[in-house]
Amino acid sequence: QVQLEESGGGSVQPGGSLRLSCAASGFSLADYGVGWFRQAPGKAREFVTTINWSGSREDYADSVKGRFTISRENAKNSVHLQMNNLKSEDTAVYYCAASSTMYPGRLQRDFDYWGQGTQVTVSS
Repeated sequence: QVQLEESGGGSVQPGGSLRLSCAASGFSLADYGVGWFRQAPGKAREFVTTINWSGSREDYADSVKGRFTISRENAKNSVHLQMNNLKSEDTAVYYCAASSTMYPGRLQRDFDYWGQGTQVTVSS
């Protein structure tokens, strides 16, 4: 069974950090590009970042550039999202997604598999 499972969400104060993980089962994540998207309350799901299959190319939304870092750990069939200097506007449900396109773009329709999401809340 193909599955993506996010973990690492939680509540943090502004300026704090969290590290999200996305673990794949039922397929080899090493053959896929991976992205993170997020959905804030009352808003559409939006692009956050992507990484290509080899980890040599990353892309970030302007809103997170310089604060978030995506990385992949193919030996563990996982991808991570390190989030630093979190802001209240980062509050959202974060989803990881896998694309059979090894160099995925920012469009959600390019992604084949999705996790269930993990909640990130940034509040003082």
